[in-house]
Amino acid sequence: MVTAADEFRPAVPARSGTARRTRPSAWAFRAVVSAHVVAIFGQPVFAGVFLSGDYDGLRLHEAGANVTTSLGYVQLIAAVAVWVRLRRAGPFLATLALVAAETVQYFAGMGGALWLHLPLGVATIAALVVQFVDVWRRPLERRPLGRRPEDRRERARIAAAPERQETGDE
Repeated sequence: MVTAADEFRPAVPARSGTARRTRPSAWAFRAVVSAHVVAIFGQPVFAGVFLSGDYDGLRLHEAGANVTTSLGYVQLIAAVAVWVRLRRAGPFLATLALVAAETVQYFAGMGGALWLHLPLGVATIAALVVQFVDVWRRPLERRPLGRRPEDRRERARIAAAPERQETGDE
C-alpha cells in the first residue's frame, strides 16, 4: 500500500559536499549596500566642511543627501528581489526601516530640525554599517521550502488527503 507520506520527498536535500553559493540577486544587493555605505559616510564629512566655515559644504551635503536617499530606494528594490528570489524577508525589512529613517532624516534636514537630523543621522549610519557587515558576513543562499508555516501546512494537507484511485472510467 502506497501512501501520500511515502511519496513525499523532503524539501531540503542532503548537504553532501554541496558548496554554499551566493546568488546573483544577492550579489546585486551586496553591491547596492556597499555603494550606499560609501555614500552615507560622505555625509558627516560634508557637514563638517560646512560647519568649519566653508559654505560650499552645505551644497555638497545636500547633493550627498540626494544620492544617499536615492541609493536607499534602489537598495529597497534590490531587497525585494532578494525576498522574492531567495525567500529572505530579513534584508527587506531591515532596508525598509533604514529607508524610513533616512526619509525622515532627509526632511528633518531640509526643514532645519537639527535636533532630529543629527542623532537620526548617526543612528542611520550605524544601522547601515551593521547591515553591510551582515550582508558580507555569509553567503545569501536560497532558503529551502518547508521552513515557513504555510509550507508545513501544505505538506500536512497533502499527507492527510486520501489517496485518489485512478479508474479507466474517466
